[in-house]
Amino acid sequence: MTARTAFPSAPQPSRQSFPFVTWLRSRLKARWYDRHLQRLDLAEVDDHLLRDLGLTRQDVRHECAKSFWQT
Repeated sequence: MTARTAFPSAPQPSRQSFPFVTWLRSRLKARWYDRHLQRLDLAEVDDHLLRDLGLTRQDVRHECAKSFWQT
């Protein structure tokens, strides 16, 4: 059994991420934000253009109800 001390451990130095991890995080955030903006734009499309796209108003409501991370 290990003994526990009443003192908190020393703070760990912040670990720097690998460049790839930083790049991946920024790409995911950009993609999520872009998806959010696209859904906002889709919600404003009128019925005439939706028919041209082959979508119904119900399709648009279903798509816009999704969270930003969902495809």
